[in-house]
Amino acid sequence: MSEPLIVRLSSTTSTMADAARLADQGAPHLSCVVADQQTAGQGRHGHSWLSPHGGLYVTFVLRPSATIPMLTLAIGLAVREAVAVPCDLRWPNDLMVGDRKLAGILCTLQNGAVLAGIGVNLSDPGHPEAAWLTGVSRDALLVSLRRALPDFLNLDPASILRLFTQYSSYALGRRVHVEGHGLGITAGLDPAGFLLLQKDSGERVTIYAGGVRPAGDQTR
Repeated sequence: MSEPLIVRLSSTTSTMADAARLADQGAPHLSCVVADQQTAGQGRHGHSWLSPHGGLYVTFVLRPSATIPMLTLAIGLAVREAVAVPCDLRWPNDLMVGDRKLAGILCTLQNGAVLAGIGVNLSDPGHPEAAWLTGVSRDALLVSLRRALPDFLNLDPASILRLFTQYSSYALGRRVHVEGHGLGITAGLDPAGFLLLQKDSGERVTIYAGGVRPAGDQTR
C-alpha cells in the first residue's frame, strides 16, 4: 500500500478543495492537506469556518468502509485524543470546552473517497464563542492526530458509539434544542450513529442533521 501524502501550505482557500483534487488523483488513504490559514474555510450546511493564521486546518482523504455518520463520530474521538485536553463531543461534529467551540469536523464524499476536514483553534480566532489550545504547535498536533486517526477509524461501530456516548454530554439525557425539531431530551445514538430525541410532545425522532444546542442557547 502506498504511503499517505502530506501537502503543507502556508495559506489556501480551503483544504477541502485541495484534498478533493488529491482524492481525484488517487491519493492513498490518510493522505492530507494542511494549511496555516484558509481564506474560505468550509463548515457544515454551507457555513463558513473562521480560519485565521495559526490554527490547524487539515483535510484527510479517507478510503474507509464505514458510513459518513459513523466516520464523523470516530474522527471526533480521534481529535479528542489528539488535543489531549478535557472536552465535550457535541453531536455530530464539534469539540467543546465548556460552552466554547475548540474544533469542528466536516465529512463529505468525493468520487468514492471521504474528505474529512478538521479545524482546531490554536490561538484566539477573535470569536467570542471560541476556545483554543495553547502551548502546542500545529505540527505537533498534526503528528498526534495522524497517530490517533487509524486507531479510532479501525474501531467497530459498537465501540465508536459506546465511546462517543461516554465522552459526550449531548448524546444521552441532555435537554437540548435541535434545529428544525425544537426542544427535547436526547435519548442516545441509533446503530448508524444518528441522534435520538425524545421531544416534549412525547414523540421520539431520529435526528439526521441539524444543529444541537443546550436548551435555552440556540446561538452557538
